[in-house]
Amino acid sequence: MNKKALEAVALSIRSLAMDGVQKANSGHPGLPMGVAEFGALLYGEVMKHHPGDSKWIDRDRFVLSAGHGSMFLYSLLHLAGYKVSLEDLKNFRQLGSRTPGHPEYGWTDGVETTTGPLGAGFSNAVGMAIAESMLAAKFNTPARKIIDHFTYVLSSDGCMMEGISSEAASLAGHLALGKLIVFYDSNKITIEGSTELAFTEDTGARFAAYGWQVLNGDAYNLVQMADLVNQAKAETGRPSIIILTSVIGKGSPNKAGSHDVHGAPLGAEEIAATRKNLGIPDGAEFFIHPEAKSYFADKKAQWEKAYKSWKETFSAWAKENPDLKKEFDIFTAETPDFSGLVMPDFKIGDKMATRSASGKSLQAAAKAVPNLVGGSADLAPSNNTALPDYGDYNAQNRSGRTLHFGVREHAMGGVVNGICLHGGLRPFCATFLVFADYMRPAIRLAAIMKLPIIYVFTHDSIFVGEDGPTHQPVEHIASLRVIPNVVVLRPGDAQETAAAWKMALSRTDGPTVLALTRQNLEVYAKTDKDWMNTITKGAYVVQDGGDPDVVVVASGSEVELAIKAAAKVKDRKIRIVSMLSMELFLKQDKSFWGEIIPPGVRTITAEAGVTFGWTRIASSSRDILGLDRFGESGPAAKVAEHLGITVEALASLIQAQ
Repeated sequence: MNKKALEAVALSIRSLAMDGVQKANSGHPGLPMGVAEFGALLYGEVMKHHPGDSKWIDRDRFVLSAGHGSMFLYSLLHLAGYKVSLEDLKNFRQLGSRTPGHPEYGWTDGVETTTGPLGAGFSNAVGMAIAESMLAAKFNTPARKIIDHFTYVLSSDGCMMEGISSEAASLAGHLALGKLIVFYDSNKITIEGSTELAFTEDTGARFAAYGWQVLNGDAYNLVQMADLVNQAKAETGRPSIIILTSVIGKGSPNKAGSHDVHGAPLGAEEIAATRKNLGIPDGAEFFIHPEAKSYFADKKAQWEKAYKSWKETFSAWAKENPDLKKEFDIFTAETPDFSGLVMPDFKIGDKMATRSASGKSLQAAAKAVPNLVGGSADLAPSNNTALPDYGDYNAQNRSGRTLHFGVREHAMGGVVNGICLHGGLRPFCATFLVFADYMRPAIRLAAIMKLPIIYVFTHDSIFVGEDGPTHQPVEHIASLRVIPNVVVLRPGDAQETAAAWKMALSRTDGPTVLALTRQNLEVYAKTDKDWMNTITKGAYVVQDGGDPDVVVVASGSEVELAIKAAAKVKDRKIRIVSMLSMELFLKQDKSFWGEIIPPGVRTITAEAGVTFGWTRIASSSRDILGLDRFGESGPAAKVAEHLGITVEALASLIQAQ
């Protein structure tokens, strides 16, 4: 270890961070300045990485869960040789720059996940560690390991307070994720002041109770930190947390250790005083110590050598294991191949809940898509999401494809994001639709990152019945539709459910929600003989009575409602449209709209949820059958009758002028 060089790197991080925030007049200099030595050690001595190939499958992952300290990461990426220039650092937080306020996946080279909401990165890292263990179990052989890396995290006091971190840490301890190493920057400062205001627990004891190895150290003792990392790496049966005692804003003579340096520029006077205190030449903005440059220049050759060695190992492994190599190519392909996917053959007249049809479709998908993995937040029997043919993933069996998340919806959302971000696996997760609220932050981040997560959300309406308003989602479909880049699919029968699964699997640029019923629905005949293609545009004609007097647009279980209501109305020509996805339909051109909903024809909509959004489809607000209130507890049919979501109510609306 070259301590002098690492200290030069740490000095450079402090300089770049405080100057970047000062120039932007916005940002968080405290964290980068506080843990600069740790960053130098991590990127210089600890991590297995190769700036020349930031997507190398066997690289160590680093997650900055405390994403507000983004200049910490950007400075290190620049110094280490990633595609982050000095000019990028100078454009910190500026519109269109490669150095946004919080790290963004897919935007900045070397950034593993979008972070900022505290604790989200922590949960992502748990998913990454799970993915590493799954792929290692699948592809490593006794002779060669091609997947063998660690996941490192830097978390803050704020991350430790967030509930998602607790959920994820509990799961990680249960799963004995020995290759997950979390560094806790314990500077005891948050925006409002000292953590004593609201956070006085023994965090180490909490993590010990979760089943973690707990280590403690000094954020400025390079030798000690290196030894702690070695201890963490040697512990294969438990994840490790290394609690580093640090001083926020270290180096600032007047603001270090204060909340004043957490989320605001130091100011010109304090910058000058800090430069003097640290030995940085007066007026030297964005100073990088020459020894830091030469240190990373030397490291480049070492990293290249290690990378080439892995490539040679991989090449030898591929020759020795041609069948595994074919599977590896399938797992890591950018575009999924579903040519072998054969969905169940649901017949007209079959009666089943779409959650059941989804379960059958999932089994078919798992057979055709070998890297499809996932599970439920303790609701697999209700969500129909277990994969019994492929085993359970746990501490004893890393090859299982069914994940048991426990009652941890928020962490589940973050963990599947991490599995997807790692690469090589296609994850899904499941719960009741009403509990999507617990997952919303993770769903939103998946949408921002364009991750093709599949969410199986069952029990999708007031037809849940006896469980009452706490379990009857009325606003949830609408609330998910308004998240940009989330596609919500609400199929009306088993056949549509199979089609929805195909659409979800085919999507590569964002998450998809499958909203599914608890109650049985009858598979109906479709007028559109090419409906399986038409439905991919969001809607198709289910039933057509010729040149229509009225068009009824329904989603999910209300398509059956519409069919039954139309049968009661004898003096109208009624077209029934199944709208699988409002978002997809609204993105189509006007000519397609006209094919589905003829211009000028009265259009009624029906969905057992809030009416929000349906004014874009219905002729008027009076032509919407919906529910702008919470539900009631009772048998489903009685609840529907009480709330006016019935065949009779829709038939009356059709007949009304």
